[in-house]
Amino acid sequence: MKVLAFEDSVDIEALLISGGIELSNFEFKQYWDSQNYLERISEFCPDILMLDHYMPPTRGLDVLKGLLASDVKRPETIVAMSSASMANNAMLNAGADYGIVKFEISKLEIWTHS
Repeated sequence: MKVLAFEDSVDIEALLISGGIELSNFEFKQYWDSQNYLERISEFCPDILMLDHYMPPTRGLDVLKGLLASDVKRPETIVAMSSASMANNAMLNAGADYGIVKFEISKLEIWTHS
């Protein structure tokens, strides 16, 4: 299972590991900015896409909208993981599957069903 995270300040893989998630069945990649996001998503073809909202140069909400309006294959699961619940709600309304405060992401059931 391939996981792609766009997050500019927190190491998401380390956050998952510290939360007790076994990542041996996952191929994990993180970008620390959202440049060329469609190209990066298309190349990696993730099963799970994780988006932070406040991230340069393109906010997570705009990444999500751009992805859904493009020809790039939609990942099976899209997780909005901002530290601001209002931002997560905006991404949920735009088409994300989950919205959770990023420091709680290890609690998502997607890690145990993969």
